[in-house]
Amino acid sequence: MSLAGSFDASYQGTPPWDIGKPQPAFERLARRGEVRGRVLDAGCGTGEHAILFARLGCDVLGIDGAPRAIALAEAKARARGSAARFRVHDALDLQPLGRFHHILDSGLLHVFDDADRARYVAGLAQALEPGGRYHVLVMRDTGQEFRSGPRRLRREEFAAGFARGWRIVELREDEFATNLADRAFGAAWWATIERA
Repeated sequence: MSLAGSFDASYQGTPPWDIGKPQPAFERLARRGEVRGRVLDAGCGTGEHAILFARLGCDVLGIDGAPRAIALAEAKARARGSAARFRVHDALDLQPLGRFHHILDSGLLHVFDDADRARYVAGLAQALEPGGRYHVLVMRDTGQEFRSGPRRLRREEFAAGFARGWRIVELREDEFATNLADRAFGAAWWATIERA
C-alpha cells in the first residue's frame, strides 16, 4: 500500500493525531499574529489548522494525499463557514501550487524517508516566497522505543535538513496532542524556519 493509501485508510476511523481541534503549537502561532497572506497547510488532514488560519484572514489552501481526510476537511469547512480551500495533492510536488508566505506542517515531515524528506524540503524552498516561513511540528527522538508510529528525529538530524538556504528562527521541544493515553508518544520539535 502506498503512503497516501495507508493514511487514507487511517481516516476510516479516528487516527491518533486527529484531536478535533488545532494542535496547541499552532494555536500559539495563531495568537502571535505573525501568519498573513497566502498559506499552505501541507498534510492538512481534516483541516483544523487551515480553518484556524483562514478565520484569521489568511488565504489558505490545505493539501493531503488522503482523499478521505480532504472530504472531512471540506465538510468541516462548509459547516463552519470557512473560506479555507482543500485538495488532494502530493506534498512531494508543491511547485504546481504556486508560492506562499507561510507553510504549515503538523506531522508530515517525519513520515518521509531520508530521500523523500530531502525532496520535500527542496519543494518547500521552491513553494515559499523569499523570506517566507515554514512552521512545523515533527516527532522528536527521546531515545524511547515505540513499536509503531512514525520515525522520530534527533535535533541534529532535523536541523541538518535546513542547513542550506534556510534560517532557523525557532527550534524547541514541544508535544503533539493525541487521542492516545501515552503522552510520551507525542514528543515533538516545534520549529519556525525562514527561507533565505
